[in-house]
Amino acid sequence: MASPRFARFQEADNGDHWPGFVDALATLLLVIVFLLSIFVAGQFALSRALTGRDEQLAALNAQLAQLADELALTQAENTELELRVSGLETERDALSDALAMAGTQTAALQAELDVERELSEESQRALMMLNLQIQALRDQIATLNAALDAAELRAQEAEAQVINLGERLNAALAERAAELAVYRSDFFGRLRAILGNRTGVRIVGDRFVFETDVLFPSGSAALSNEGRESLRPIADAIIQLTDEIPSDLEWVIRIDGHTDPVPIRTTYPSNWHLSAARAISVVNWMEDLGVPSNRLVAAGFGEHYPMVEGRSAEANARNRRIELKLTAR
Repeated sequence: MASPRFARFQEADNGDHWPGFVDALATLLLVIVFLLSIFVAGQFALSRALTGRDEQLAALNAQLAQLADELALTQAENTELELRVSGLETERDALSDALAMAGTQTAALQAELDVERELSEESQRALMMLNLQIQALRDQIATLNAALDAAELRAQEAEAQVINLGERLNAALAERAAELAVYRSDFFGRLRAILGNRTGVRIVGDRFVFETDVLFPSGSAALSNEGRESLRPIADAIIQLTDEIPSDLEWVIRIDGHTDPVPIRTTYPSNWHLSAARAISVVNWMEDLGVPSNRLVAAGFGEHYPMVEGRSAEANARNRRIELKLTAR
């Protein structure tokens, strides 16, 4: 007969113990997985920590290198400062010697300073007098500047008046010139009608040109009879014009004498004298005919203004001439 304990074991070992074993294995597997997870997490954290420490170590090494460089630089500067301190000490000793010497000279300088101080007081008094004189001169200069400004203002006003008067005068002269041009044109037309196609007389621009061979003998300034008669109608025209032109209009008949370049061989010392003498002879004859003297002008030009170039007989004959022109005085 089996015992009760054995009977219970048999009842328990009836095939139901396998599920319990599986549960135990699963639990063990979970524990192992948990432990592995903890191990992996620890390894990762340890790796991160080691990596951070390496970076910190590299940064510390860099700082250490920088501090080493700064230390070397500081040592160099310290050496330089020591050299400067040594130099300053040397200079201090030299200054001490100089101060000692200066102390010796101070007494002499003080005595000189006292003398200079006395002189300075006199100089200050003289300077004060000089400043007063300078101020007086400045006042005079200010007065002169004010007078100069007033004079400049008056000069500007006078200049403006002169400009205005000049403009008015120019306008008046232009008006007079235009009026004289009318009479000049009339006189020119009358003389042209009087002279016609007379031999030895030409019209050149606004001038009447008389060949002197018609008026004067060769080398002479005495009018020939033919010359006198040829000038008579011209004098009559001038007298008539004198009565027509207003008395306030300034005009003259200019009589110009010209010669050829052949040197003179008469009583006249030069062609200048001959040309001027011939012009004066014409003026005198016109005065005798009644032309007012204040309306006549004589001028001699010698051989210096030829009408044609060359020294041929024909050129010389054309260059020996008397010219009449009505113009403003």
